[in-house]
Amino acid sequence: MKILISSHAFAPSIGGIETVSALLAQEFVRLGHEVMLLTQTPAGDELDYPFPVLRRPSLGALLRALRWCDVYWQNNLSLRTLWPAVFFPRPVVITHQGSYCRQPAGFDFVQRMKHFVIRRASSVAISQAVAGCFAMPSRVIPNPFDARLFHPGSPTDDRPNELIFVGRLVSEKGLDVLLDALQQLQAKGLFPSLTIVGAGPELAAAQEKARELKLNNQVTFAGAKQGADLVTTLRAHKILVVPSRYEEPFGVVALEGIAAGCAVIGSRGGGLPEAIGPCGLTFPNGDATALATQIAQLLREPNERAHLLAGAAEHLARYHPEVVAREYLALFEEQLR
Repeated sequence: MKILISSHAFAPSIGGIETVSALLAQEFVRLGHEVMLLTQTPAGDELDYPFPVLRRPSLGALLRALRWCDVYWQNNLSLRTLWPAVFFPRPVVITHQGSYCRQPAGFDFVQRMKHFVIRRASSVAISQAVAGCFAMPSRVIPNPFDARLFHPGSPTDDRPNELIFVGRLVSEKGLDVLLDALQQLQAKGLFPSLTIVGAGPELAAAQEKARELKLNNQVTFAGAKQGADLVTTLRAHKILVVPSRYEEPFGVVALEGIAAGCAVIGSRGGGLPEAIGPCGLTFPNGDATALATQIAQLLREPNERAHLLAGAAEHLARYHPEVVAREYLALFEEQLR
């Protein structure tokens, strides 16, 4: 099968869609299929992928790619690269990552057009929460995590640190909620360490808030990490906290944390609880007091972390790249019949 993938963002950009597109493209190739990937991300430090990457393709290059393929998979809807598909009778599958979940309001042409297209395409949602955003039914196929990279290490490995946050430093990720929860824990006589992994426009504000709350002795800003460096850092911590203020469409970071041996505490809205599964606890979005209560529970009951992670292998099996890739391939084959 010849699979054309549209991934508006791709490496060297760092993010969930970029990671998922690369993982599944490589799995498709490993399973014996041909892949070509389109992206609007310009070239950078190129990795050696087993498939060609067309960056910011011209209309001619896009049309040639569409003529070449058997099936066209858009990992998140991109109108820019979708409209030329009308010239070729190819099956189109669109995976909704959640960025256009909201219903159109007023004269919102782009949003209305996306919802119009969704009603006429084969749709995949990355979570039940995302599927519920649209009037038309979607098949739910979750995002995978890099199972070959993220693993817990030896059971005897020491985990000297308590809490870790991994994500872009933007307001919607809720780092301020976590810092408020840390201050409340001090009143309970608990002073856990927190490592903040990530970069972004809210870095200075987060550092200032940590100073204002007198958390400097507990909080370490570690900068952005990825790959083996991120795995090593996760494996030095007991609890991953995902305190998003908004409703996360899914949450690959939760899968990565679980795979690296961390119990997870995450916000309850959206698809994040689906990613956490039985391997963690949830709290209402934005509720620092509830978050502090959940953290205190895991700190005071050290056996609870092991209890939560007892089903980790079974939970994570659903999100292995090969499992997810085979679900997509079965869907593509259905569309070709």
